[in-house]
Amino acid sequence: MGHNVWIASNVTVLTGVHIGDNAIIGASSIVTKDVPANVIAMGSPAEIVREITPDDDVHYDHGKLVADNIVTLDQLSE
Repeated sequence: MGHNVWIASNVTVLTGVHIGDNAIIGASSIVTKDVPANVIAMGSPAEIVREITPDDDVHYDHGKLVADNIVTLDQLSE
């Protein structure tokens, strides 16, 4: 298991399978083969959906910046 790996609920990882750094495994996936670093994988058996890019750190919700989507408690009470 690599560093900074996120595994959703109900995931099965078979013995001997390696998951690379910064990988994301989708819910209810069955991981039967090695998953490289910096990818999103899901399914039964798990398949690579796409690579994780630097844009994933900055963008959210169809290209809007993450900061544009943050609502503070003060804003909610207005």
